[in-house]
Amino acid sequence: MKIKLLLSLLLVCCCSHVFAHMLWIETQLTGTKGKEQQVKIYYGEYTEHTPEKVSDWYSDVKTFTLWLIGPDKQKTKLTCTPGADHFTASFTPATDGVYTLAVSHDARELGGTTKYQFNASATVAVGKTAVATETVTGHELTAFTGAGKVFKVNKPVAVKTSFKSTPTEKIQVAVFSPSGWNTTIVTDAAGVATFVPLWPGKYMLEATNMHTEDGTLYENKYNGVWRNATIAFEVVK
Repeated sequence: MKIKLLLSLLLVCCCSHVFAHMLWIETQLTGTKGKEQQVKIYYGEYTEHTPEKVSDWYSDVKTFTLWLIGPDKQKTKLTCTPGADHFTASFTPATDGVYTLAVSHDARELGGTTKYQFNASATVAVGKTAVATETVTGHELTAFTGAGKVFKVNKPVAVKTSFKSTPTEKIQVAVFSPSGWNTTIVTDAAGVATFVPLWPGKYMLEATNMHTEDGTLYENKYNGVWRNATIAFEVVK
């Protein structure tokens, strides 16, 4: 029993550092047909917006793949260039519609017997009528508010989440506001959590889920998977 307790405490200590970290994508959430769109990918603690140096990223997270999913649902792998504390990429929208940037990466290194999966996405609405109400990433864990929609201060925002394509309750969603204020909301049986934004600007969402699951990753066995999913959206006055 003592050995099991020590192992559990060690796992908690190992996990705590990673739990506070996330992978996220920054880009303008609207774009223009024929105009190059700049994209940046960060890793670190978003609460203080202090991204880690790329050389310090956890495990092999820096080997992620960034996909662009066009309005026609076709996927294109984008080239990412490392900088001091982030990667950069770009794309040029050829048509109007909603473009989705997506990353899903299983860290090679386990935390004890836990696998860590980092999911990040961003949507870019090109054209005045470009709107999307569902995510197209296909990630195992998702958070989504809608692309091209107008969100206003003091009006409720519904965050839709899904786990393995199924709306799931009790998923925690951290909300990071442009003022530095943050809170955590929890999804209901329909996989929806709601909050009221008090400030205009860009908000970041992070959904997290710890799930008992057996598997093998690079010949190492795990019995649990910690997943997170990040996405940003804009609020206006």
